[in-house]
Amino acid sequence: MTTPDPDGLLAEQLLRFTRRVHRIQKRHIEQCGLGVTPAQSRLLRTLAHYGSPPRMADLAERLEVVPRAVTSLVDGLEASGKVRRVPDPTNRRVIRIELTDEGRKALGEVRGARRSAAEEILAPLSEEQRAVLGGLLDTLVDGTGVEGRCG
Repeated sequence: MTTPDPDGLLAEQLLRFTRRVHRIQKRHIEQCGLGVTPAQSRLLRTLAHYGSPPRMADLAERLEVVPRAVTSLVDGLEASGKVRRVPDPTNRRVIRIELTDEGRKALGEVRGARRSAAEEILAPLSEEQRAVLGGLLDTLVDGTGVEGRCG
C-alpha cells in the first residue's frame, strides 16, 4: 500500500493556482483593450524598474529569455508606440529601449488590471486568511529552498 504524497498534492495545487492566476490576469489585461500580451506587459513592467533605458541584452537577462524573444516583444511594443529604441549616448553601436508616454500610460492600466485580477482571486478569503496567505507567500518568495533539484 502506498502512502499519500502530500507534497505532490501541494505541488499540483500550486501549479493549478499559478495557471489560474495567469489566466485571470490575461483576461483582465485583455479587457483593458490595450492590445498588449502578457509577455509584453511583463516587458513593460521590467522596463519601469530601470533608472535609465536598458540594452536589449539587459532585458533578456532580467526576463530570463533569449535575446531574440526580447526583439520580438520590443518590435510589437514599438509598433504600438509604447516603447522606442534610442541610441546609447556613449556607444553608437548600442541601442537602448525606453518607455514612451503611451507605454507609461499602458503600464498604469496593466497595473490596474493586475490589481483587479488579484481582487478577483482573493475575493473568497477573509482578511485573516489574506494576512496568513501574505505571510506564507513572503516565506516562499524569500525562502531558502533547494534549487535545481529534479525528481
